[in-house]
Amino acid sequence: MICENHTAVTEFILLGFTNNSEMQFALFVLFLAIYSVTLLGNFLIVTVTSVDPALQTPMYFFLRNLSLLEVCFTLVMVPKMLVDLVSSRKTISFVGCGTQMYFFFFFGSSECFLLSMMAYDRFVAICNPLRYSTIMNRSLCLWMVIGSWMSGVPVSMLQTAWMMALPFCGPNAVEHFFCDGPPVLKLVTEDTTMYEMQALASTLLFIMFPFSLILVSYTRIIITILKMPSATGRQKAFSTCSSHLIVVSLFYGTASLTYLRPKSGQSPESKKLVSLSYTVITPMLNPIIYSLRNNEMKGAVKRTITRSLEEVRCALNPTL
Repeated sequence: MICENHTAVTEFILLGFTNNSEMQFALFVLFLAIYSVTLLGNFLIVTVTSVDPALQTPMYFFLRNLSLLEVCFTLVMVPKMLVDLVSSRKTISFVGCGTQMYFFFFFGSSECFLLSMMAYDRFVAICNPLRYSTIMNRSLCLWMVIGSWMSGVPVSMLQTAWMMALPFCGPNAVEHFFCDGPPVLKLVTEDTTMYEMQALASTLLFIMFPFSLILVSYTRIIITILKMPSATGRQKAFSTCSSHLIVVSLFYGTASLTYLRPKSGQSPESKKLVSLSYTVITPMLNPIIYSLRNNEMKGAVKRTITRSLEEVRCALNPTL
């Protein structure tokens, strides 16, 4: 990165939400509470789906990986955001910004593909129930999860390496609470048309392609459900994928509002609010949605908690 007659940027200032100290503290308390619930809920799902024998199925295997992804995704942004809310120095180093951007792209892209794999799992379960265990065998599920996690590598490496190689020679104030692509790109001191075209192509590929797979899967699922003669069967079939549909709607809805809207239709404030929804709010809602709308999950949580309390009681009272 060459900056003739100018000093190259070595750190960025994250402007965040507000300069009002009282509002910052209130937001810190709110987001800390939300983040605590997020970690507790997702780790609970990971634990329950790992130890409960009734949940050793492909659907819960994918759900466990989704919860792990949510934990990693929030870890990239939320702790730094919380520190900035109670700190007078809201800076992040040039390397730190690039690192945050890389993992944001990585986990975001991985989640897009994992959600599409979960849709395929529901498609096989409802449209080919007799062959479900044969098709969705352990080996295939493992490769689908590995592929979902690794799908984020190409886009994150390309986007981040290209972005951070651009010249940052002037302003360094990022109008956001983390190092996202569009607000950081505004600080580049040369024409960024080629990068923006590449970024749009990557966005369409890594958001719209998995979404198209989800759309095709659920189109087939809906057709199959409507053909079922029993109302009870239709209700049961729909209930098995309703939680996933809600999560997909939340994730893709907010991501599309952020990255597929015209620039002219986005103000920094609105972008921050939409970004909050998929970086802070949605990861908290996902375990709640899957827990409250799934009887198997609720039963497993109760069994796990009961078993844990019993083990603690026995440890404290060995004679019992």
